[in-house]
Amino acid sequence: MLNLHQLLAPTAFYAEYKAISIILIVLMAIAALTAIILVLMQQSNSSGIDALGGSSETFFGKNKGKSIEAKMKKWTWICVAVLVVLSIAFYLIPLIVD
Repeated sequence: MLNLHQLLAPTAFYAEYKAISIILIVLMAIAALTAIILVLMQQSNSSGIDALGGSSETFFGKNKGKSIEAKMKKWTWICVAVLVVLSIAFYLIPLIVD
């Protein structure tokens, strides 16, 4: 009959799993903080009550793909995608190890 200590004993892959988990958590924290900082640095899409009156074409509106805001938006999506991939990997690692 197995006792609780034998059930909770580390497996052969415990050290590797723990190291991979720590690395993934650190990378997820970096990706999350980077995404938060990038979102906070971006300007809002609407300009309050002025947005109800219609849109005005500006130089930055025409060159949106080349502006700093577009680059920050692209890097925000990249950080979020990295965070999603790392989260899925963090979920799948125990399933693969066992």
